Amino acid sequence: MILLIDAGNTRVKWALTASDAPLGEWTAHGAAAHADTPQLELAWCETASTHGVSRVVIANVAGNALRVQLEYVLQRCLPDVAVEWFASLPVLAGVTNGYRSPSQLGCDRFAAAIAGHALAPGVRAIVVNCGTATTIDAITPDGVFLGGMILPGLGLMASSLARNTAQLPQIAQDGKLPDGFADNTDDAILSGILAAQSGAIEHACAQHQAAECIISGGAAPYIAPMLKVPYRIVENIVLIGLHAAVSSAE
Repeated sequence: MILLIDAGNTRVKWALTASDAPLGEWTAHGAAAHADTPQLELAWCETASTHGVSRVVIANVAGNALRVQLEYVLQRCLPDVAVEWFASLPVLAGVTNGYRSPSQLGCDRFAAAIAGHALAPGVRAIVVNCGTATTIDAITPDGVFLGGMILPGLGLMASSLARNTAQLPQIAQDGKLPDGFADNTDDAILSGILAAQSGAIEHACAQHQAAECIISGGAAPYIAPMLKVPYRIVENIVLIGLHAAVSSAE
């Protein structure tokens, strides 16, 4: 079994799978905040004892401190399994990395692109991951990653307004929008940040003439209903991309 780990800026998501399992079919999975590494250790040690783990693949965009933490936890749970750190390459799993410097592409975006091409082969696709940052990337029908956009995520937009504007409150990003224009400050902020997110996605879909818009991430359920283009929500797209990459190499 293969332990796949997506170490993002806010949470660590993981899944256990077999390389020949259908994409996104997990034997076990979970997530935890960075501060909850003891929870991860318990889950991974139990997973190792119950199912066995022969391989560990990690996409980490959260920096060296978290990398060291994860290495420590995995050494305790899986001392005989070497950790593989996923990195952006010029070509992998049917996807050609069109970044000017391929190695500078965030490994999470590369994994998401691989997932997007695997889930929507042969069509123009936009792949959106709505996390701490929102990333919006374009994939050609033959698997060329063209590049994309990065903007602050829904939570960052809301907290930035609250922090940098004296009289504006912090709002909950999962609030319910009223019909029409907002008649109070909280709803006006929520309406504005949702419009900014959905507008960027719609712009990318129009520019790319996308036949498929795949949206993932914790904020996807709040942003997706605002979209005026067809879309599908896919959970854990980075983990799916890691799974596709691992499967293509075996």
